[in-house]
Amino acid sequence: MSCWETIADYGLRSLGIGERLLPRSDFTLCQQVTLIGSGMIWNIYFGTLALASGFLLATAVALGKAARNPWLRKPSEWFIFVFRGSPLFIQFFFAYFAFLSLKSAYPFFDPFTAAWLGATIVLFLNTAAYSGEIFHGAVLSVPKGDMEAADAYGFHGWSKFRRITWPTMLRLAWPAYTNEAIFLFHATALVFFSGFPARQQKGDALYYASYFADKTFNPFVPYPILAGYFILLTLTVIGLFGLANRRLNRHLPQTRRARLRIRPILVR
Repeated sequence: MSCWETIADYGLRSLGIGERLLPRSDFTLCQQVTLIGSGMIWNIYFGTLALASGFLLATAVALGKAARNPWLRKPSEWFIFVFRGSPLFIQFFFAYFAFLSLKSAYPFFDPFTAAWLGATIVLFLNTAAYSGEIFHGAVLSVPKGDMEAADAYGFHGWSKFRRITWPTMLRLAWPAYTNEAIFLFHATALVFFSGFPARQQKGDALYYASYFADKTFNPFVPYPILAGYFILLTLTVIGLFGLANRRLNRHLPQTRRARLRIRPILVR
């Protein structure tokens, strides 16, 4: 079988399209690159959906934590504390068994035991907590002079938040938020490694890399391939967030524009 035939058979294998059976012997480099790349579709799906939805919740949580009203502040503080204080691996584990228990009583929760929905919810809540803390710090760092100038120009309430507070908050938080986005995509490798099962062998990149490592007894081929894919994904995230960062800072002089400094998170 040529490499092009392998790509045609296994390129969308993680979505259930193409060859149903995984290779059993005579594993080629093309098979490993193709199948691990196919699994990256799920990693991109988890990260993109959780990041997009978590951004909105993170903004609400940050404003809630900065509010004077304790009915808004306390739930936001506890939400951030719980999801930042517990390991993501444990969150996946407990969420899966919680959804499984609810499924036995209420059939409505059946889709929640599948990774495409259940794991996305966990990632959504986790990144909202981390991003909410980042945005909260940025809200507190909005220059007082900007707020006084907004009051002098007659901005109040929603118009003040939309045109002054929110853009300034994003500009200040964006470098740290970029690091959170990178870590979130890396954290998607825990989905099928923790609790949520890969049904019909439709797993992510780590699932296929582990499969080849177990079958060949040689982890030094599939795992470097996996690392290469995540490096490419990280470079893509840095590029896209860099464009957004330039957009947010377009009104500032060149010397005052914040530059993205990517600091790998070793422990979370």
